[in-house]
Amino acid sequence: MFSRMTCFKVLTVVVVLLGIWQLSSDAFMIKPFKLNSLHASCHVNWTFGINCSDVQNKLVNQVNKWSGRTYCPDNKGEKCLYEIVKKNMTNLDTKHTTPSAGYVDDQFFAFYQNSSGICLTTGYSTSETVYAVLDKGTNYCNMHNLITGSGLDKVPKYTETTNDNICTQYSSADCDVY
Repeated sequence: MFSRMTCFKVLTVVVVLLGIWQLSSDAFMIKPFKLNSLHASCHVNWTFGINCSDVQNKLVNQVNKWSGRTYCPDNKGEKCLYEIVKKNMTNLDTKHTTPSAGYVDDQFFAFYQNSSGICLTTGYSTSETVYAVLDKGTNYCNMHNLITGSGLDKVPKYTETTNDNICTQYSSADCDVY
């Protein structure tokens, strides 16, 4: 119906207009859209009461488990098509492809073991699609699904911290769908 270039141009105009609206609305205290969130992405911080190498291993095992289409029959669900891009002692980079549309998101995890035995973990997921502005919480779900799928949400001293200001559409995310 419409070419990708046409969609990109329309989305670019919308993003620019939203930015102008944000700038002009400051005097009226209306903040419909944040300028720093013009691209779909998500930052999350977690704590785990286990060793960081165990956290990383659980995530790696989950990515490997969900590397094919087995868990997304008929392109339904999102718990599939993950892959490991890079791994070292303190970082894990992964990629997730949506089974139905083929959109690709990149995830970056960083691990720090503190002196109390708590693994402090930071995650960031971002859409490779340059014109992605809203994502229905997909970038959050990319990471959340790995955390819950691996059982890390059940370990001692587990906490998760994020919000809509640093995670696109976090409060409306439906990770059973996305």
